[in-house]
Order: sequence, then structure tokens, then C-alpha cells
Amino acid sequence: MKEETISRIIVERYGIKLQKNLETDVVIVGAGPSGLVAAHDLARRGRRVVIVERKLAPGGGIWGGGMLFNEIVVQEEALDVLKDFDVRADRTEEGLYACDAVELAAALILGAVQAGACLLNGVSCEDVVMRDNRVCGVVIQWTPVELAKMHVDPLVIRSRAVLDGTGHPCEVVSIVAHKAGVRLDTPTGGVVGERPMWAERGEQSTVEHTRAYYPGLYASGMAANNVMGGFRMGPIFGGMLRSGRRVAEMIDHDLAG
Repeated sequence: MKEETISRIIVERYGIKLQKNLETDVVIVGAGPSGLVAAHDLARRGRRVVIVERKLAPGGGIWGGGMLFNEIVVQEEALDVLKDFDVRADRTEEGLYACDAVELAAALILGAVQAGACLLNGVSCEDVVMRDNRVCGVVIQWTPVELAKMHVDPLVIRSRAVLDGTGHPCEVVSIVAHKAGVRLDTPTGGVVGERPMWAERGEQSTVEHTRAYYPGLYASGMAANNVMGGFRMGPIFGGMLRSGRRVAEMIDHDLAG
């Protein structure tokens, strides 16, 4: 067993993976709960999906639960999603269910990848590709290069749709609004901004605000909430799981049309 053989296998296989996914149906930026559910559902529908995740570990804010107590809460309406990923949940009170945050994060990641989605971790989205007033891809860079502020030109992944699943910052939608100077489909024409915590209303608005905000550009989860000025909700994740399922249906329908 030679060390250079190990290195060659890694380089060759990653090169093949990257080349195969430089053009795809959907790019999902952010491997949080809504993005992973959307990736899983779209891949199972036969769509080619690439997930771009800035951090080394996908899963978004699931891992830490509430204040590092690695338990999370979901509502009964989201149990179908948990069942699809074989995640165990215990009924507690007020129609709420609790599950292990690590189990949920691991299950969502495994489910998305095994459904056929390509996950590129340690990769950041620094810009979008636009043609004829439509978002049609993302500009990517290694996260360590971005953090080091090195002058290194990026690469591009072209796609038919882009999903902003970056959570509270709604980074992709913000790029389109500020850098491209376009008017979004919001009351202000731009990113409205997140409101304070109101768990019940935040869970509702997360799903309600999940949609397209510009041709080719969608937002889900907390990114959608931030774009439209929804309330934050803390460590209850049913709305984000349902948001991922809803946006997958929307994107699949739009691509079919």
C-alpha cells in the first residue's frame, strides 16, 4: 500500500465527481435541514442535485440542539419527514415530538447522499451566474481560501435552479438583491430581514415564505424567513423540514414545466 496511491485515488475520484456536477438541475447552497430534505426529495424524483456546504460538517444548526443540549423538537405535521429518514421521535406534550439532534443531522445527510445528491463540503458560494434576468448557477470557492482572503479565482456550477438554504443570512438572495441590483418578489423589493422570536408564528412563516423570489432563485428554511421578515423560532425544526419538502415540490414542478 503506497501513500501516493491513496492520494491518487482521492484526487482522481474527486475530480470525476466535480466534473460530473459542473452542470446540474439544482444547486442547493447550504446543507441545513431544509436544504438536505429538498436535496433528498429532488434526487428521488430523478433530478440532478449538487449541495454546496461552506462548513466541513453538513447539518446546519441541527447538531447543537438548543444551547448545546443536543435534542430538538418537531411538530406532528413533520413526522412524515422523520419517518422517511428513519429518525426516531418521542411524543412529549402539546402535540410535540423530541428527537436526538445528532441522529437527525446524520440521517438527513445520509438520506440526501444515498438518494443521489452530490454534497461538496468545505465549499462556499461567493456569487451567482445570471443570464437574461435569470439565476442559472453559482460561483464557488474553497472555504479556507475565502477565509484566508487569498486572491484565487473561483469555479462555476451551472444549474437550472438555485436554492438558498443558507439560514439566517440568506446569503444567495442577498447577493442577487445587492450585487445584481434586482427587485425581489417581496414587499420591499429587497431582503426584509428577520424578526424576533415567536416560535409558533415562525414555524408557520418558514413554510409560507418558502418559494421563488426571482427567476431561477428559491429560498427555504430560515433563509426564506429572513427574506420575507418572518419570526425566528429556535430549536424547533418541523417548519424547516416541511419547508425543504415544499420547495422540492415547487422546483420539480417548475423544471417539469
